[in-house]
Amino acid sequence: MKKTTDRREFIKTASAATAAASITPFAIGAPKGRRALESVTLGVVGTGGRGTGACNDSLTINDNVRLVAMGNLRADKAKQKRDQLAEVHGDKVAVEDANVFGGLEAYEAVIDHPDVDCVLLTTSPGFRPWHIERAVKAGKHVFAEKPVCLDAEGWHACQSAHDLAVKNGTGIVTGTQYRRQTNYVEAIDKINEGMIGEPMSATARYCSTGIWYRDREPGMSDAEYQLRNWMHFTWLSGDQICEQAVHNIDVMNWIFGNPERCLAMGGRFTRPEDSEMWDNMSVDYYYPGDKLISFRCRQVPGTKADVDNVIHGTEGTAYIKAINGGSRILDRKGNEIYSSRGNIGAAYRQEHKDLIDSIVAGKPIVELKQTADSSLTAAMGRESAYSGMPLTWEFMTEDSTQDTFKHGLKMTDAIESRGFATPGSYELT
Repeated sequence: MKKTTDRREFIKTASAATAAASITPFAIGAPKGRRALESVTLGVVGTGGRGTGACNDSLTINDNVRLVAMGNLRADKAKQKRDQLAEVHGDKVAVEDANVFGGLEAYEAVIDHPDVDCVLLTTSPGFRPWHIERAVKAGKHVFAEKPVCLDAEGWHACQSAHDLAVKNGTGIVTGTQYRRQTNYVEAIDKINEGMIGEPMSATARYCSTGIWYRDREPGMSDAEYQLRNWMHFTWLSGDQICEQAVHNIDVMNWIFGNPERCLAMGGRFTRPEDSEMWDNMSVDYYYPGDKLISFRCRQVPGTKADVDNVIHGTEGTAYIKAINGGSRILDRKGNEIYSSRGNIGAAYRQEHKDLIDSIVAGKPIVELKQTADSSLTAAMGRESAYSGMPLTWEFMTEDSTQDTFKHGLKMTDAIESRGFATPGSYELT
């Protein structure tokens, strides 16, 4: 309770300047005596597919970076990824064996490493707010994959970390790559300029086919198994709505602000027996002005994918498609008045270029709050669906004390799964 009280008191007493900065697309950290960097050394925590991808993106687009430290639950896996990256990027990968760390404490070794300027945080999402908090307190620049939190206490941790990064002059860029994808940025600029009139409602979809599942190996502890099969345990993934579909929710918040309330439902038909995930959710989010956003997400094998956003305005409609689908805007008569192609690969790289460029320029970007808000919006939808109750933004940010993470986790821990949530008996916290 003291941790919660201290963190919330910190947020309440944050400076007016920092509060004002948080409503812009991103804040700029004040250098305050930090040394100028002509080149930036990187450390990565979590060397799975996303972590390796983030390293590759930064090393590809930035000439002035070197990877010097890596941490992963299994050090041998991290060494394999190091060798693969070195084959592509040569001496920009300068990770000695002594700087490859394994185990649950590997994040501490990477963050505290004196040669690391910027850490890439790409483990399973449950760890994210606490790794961010540690990195910011250590004075490191941060790239943090989405989502950045899964519950109210993680959100409060992110609020504090954002403010401290601004104060200390350290950067935080997050893995919401669509905020740097040209067809998204241009289309939303057009919306803000009034091309579709006043935005009144929207549909957002992240409907996909199945997702991976990893069997339990003989001799694994509960902790080992859940960490290996992390997508299926909500304290690590937050369910699909947080881990994956937060991209669409972030777009809605980008256009409409934060929602005031929501009501959700859903269920499960195809998940493995021990999975805690649902396989579909439908959420009605109500934004300021009583504007309704219909959001749906689904992971069901054999179904048709739909990962798009449609924004309806008084004078037209904007279609913003995910991946490489591009964007189109039509007027009320159905005439196309804008179009743009999509390139998600460029967007993945651009977020890393923007971070490194801002660090070198001495004006580091700090954009954690906007991603924390979108992450909590996703968690609000999940909690409404699980409980069968309408929820408000006020409840999530002021009343909820939910903290799903297993603090003090050890690899030998026995962790009893709570199973999948059942509306009517699920308890809100």
